[in-house]
Amino acid sequence: MKRILVIEDDALMLKTINLILRKQGYEVDLAENGKEAMNFLSSQQYDLVITDLMLPFANGLELVSKIRLNKEKHRVPVIIISAITHESSVTDGFDLGADDYLKKPFVPAELVSRVNRLIAAQA
Repeated sequence: MKRILVIEDDALMLKTINLILRKQGYEVDLAENGKEAMNFLSSQQYDLVITDLMLPFANGLELVSKIRLNKEKHRVPVIIISAITHESSVTDGFDLGADDYLKKPFVPAELVSRVNRLIAAQA
């Protein structure tokens, strides 16, 4: 079973993404802030990470950067989800190594399609 870490500080959004991904058969770990995310990342292996940009303790861009600098985890695909649609935020995410950027609000089927594509690309 493929394992995904979702980092989102909005409880309703976190619950929604969790339900969407579990329905698809993924194992999901949930973090509400950057600190929790770093704890998960240091102790677990993931097939994909989904992170919001605006988070307490460490923002999504910092998390992407830390993942890409980690020798063991640098190849894990990362999707950024955010209501921030400024071009610079999107390009900063890609420049740091994000594999995809999904703007909120999004359609669940679009999230599933992007997740499935990145997971399949690893096989």
